[in-house]
Amino acid sequence: MAFEHKSVLLEETIDSLMVKPDGIYVDGTLGGGGHASEVCRRLGEGGRLIGIDQDADAIRAASERLKPYGDHVTVVRSNYVNIAQILSDLGIEKVNGIYLDLGVSSYQLDTAERGFTYRDENAPLDMRMDQRNTKTAADIVNTYTESDLYRIIRDYGEDKFAKNIAKHIVKRREEKPIETAGELTEVIKAAIPMKVRATGGHPAKRTFQAIRIELNQELEVLKNSIDTMIDLLAPGGRLSIITFHSLEDRIVKNRFRTNENPCICPPGFPVCMCGKKSKGKVITRKPILPSDLEMEENPRAKSAKLRVFERGEE
Repeated sequence: MAFEHKSVLLEETIDSLMVKPDGIYVDGTLGGGGHASEVCRRLGEGGRLIGIDQDADAIRAASERLKPYGDHVTVVRSNYVNIAQILSDLGIEKVNGIYLDLGVSSYQLDTAERGFTYRDENAPLDMRMDQRNTKTAADIVNTYTESDLYRIIRDYGEDKFAKNIAKHIVKRREEKPIETAGELTEVIKAAIPMKVRATGGHPAKRTFQAIRIELNQELEVLKNSIDTMIDLLAPGGRLSIITFHSLEDRIVKNRFRTNENPCICPPGFPVCMCGKKSKGKVITRKPILPSDLEMEENPRAKSAKLRVFERGEE
């Protein structure tokens, strides 16, 4: 299956970066290269794009798609949490823009054997963004304690039936390991009252999200990367991040706000004594949302939010 992914908030993201023809840009979640090819189209002679992704399928697809741009593009298989090291290895000190699209790609969702979807009953419980990792979703489902399962489903899935779902998972796996998306979905359904299942979205959606986030350490990676990425921006450079659920959005909003106003002095102090200096400004007081037309054409865009930060003068 071809690596296909309809880039969400494409124009809005590229516009937010204010691409300079001779600038250096980093795509931290390269995917199929949709956003990257738009950036490349705007680059001139001295321009450069560094694309990072941990998914082997994405690396293959994006490398093919970006071939026409030759030496202007460098593709690296890694996690964007390693961005400082990656740029250092390439001899790059500062860049003009960095962007992330944190959604799971359509390809990952639609390729059953990758195990991201709850819609294919026979899909294995995999969910690895990086297939080099040995731990899979099945390991979490079958080895985590009931209290750890409860914690991740509550915190990362924000599911109010987390306690009951965790209890049902542990009970079922005592009979035999839970190995497929269908088996896990069945357990989750049994843990949620019938009348709730009839009205909400798919009952397994939140638990699958929680397991995926835990497995790939998605929130930790995001939390540990934003300050570094802002430090790597040249003055006037921008960091643009598309999130798909409230947990990610909250992290981005809070880190952007702290980088804009890091002062920790008590509000009554007449002058700042902590010496913490602003690194720039938040461009998006409210997040940029997809248009009605985009949501109609691409239902996966529905929950997307774009936030943008601009680096100040040093």
